[in-house]
Amino acid sequence: MSTIKKDLAVVAVSGGMDSCVTAAIANNKYRLAFAHINYGQRTEKRELKAFNDIANFYEVKERLVIDYTHLTKIGGSSLTNKNISVSKADLNNTKIPSSYVPFRNANILSACVSWAEVLKAKVIFIGAVYEDSSGYPDCRPEFFSAFEKMIDLGTKPETKIKIETPIIHLSKAEIVKKGIELNAPLHLTWSCYQNEDEACGVCDSCAFRLRGFQQAGVEDQIKYKVIPNYLG
Repeated sequence: MSTIKKDLAVVAVSGGMDSCVTAAIANNKYRLAFAHINYGQRTEKRELKAFNDIANFYEVKERLVIDYTHLTKIGGSSLTNKNISVSKADLNNTKIPSSYVPFRNANILSACVSWAEVLKAKVIFIGAVYEDSSGYPDCRPEFFSAFEKMIDLGTKPETKIKIETPIIHLSKAEIVKKGIELNAPLHLTWSCYQNEDEACGVCDSCAFRLRGFQQAGVEDQIKYKVIPNYLG
């Protein structure tokens, strides 16, 4: 007999591999509500398509798409300001890359918390990865712990919402393997920062993704313009 999924979880789904695998993990225990943020990123249309494709895969009825135009107006990132070039990947880089969108995860979580409180959801899932990614400051575990305390202070007394970051300490290779284990639709996801037709293969996001697939010994099913060897 299958377990009845009583509680609702809001999942922040960008359309990328990490949020897809996070959704697959959440799907094991919860009913799902998917939230997506358009913020003027270069691949906004393609990411939205991926979001809806993943939502269709999991038959998610509760979907929220929010336009955060203020992140474009604020700028400061190569994803939202076309005058700033998307830098080619440097997997050994220890500095915060140009693709960092200032305080993006806080903006995403704020919307998710508001919606979760209305839906009476018990948990918010977000596919943040820290150890094997670009090292964005708003992907640190301490950030999410602090944000969870802020939720307690800023919502109704009866509202209790946890933040779950189930893949935050996984490498990209481990995320790929977890996705395959859970039958997550990785072929529907989109990670490229630059292109909406064929993934470039050379931006930070493509490089980390491709290296993960290469380390896992699995072929990535999405189309790339070039597929460098990132195992060297």
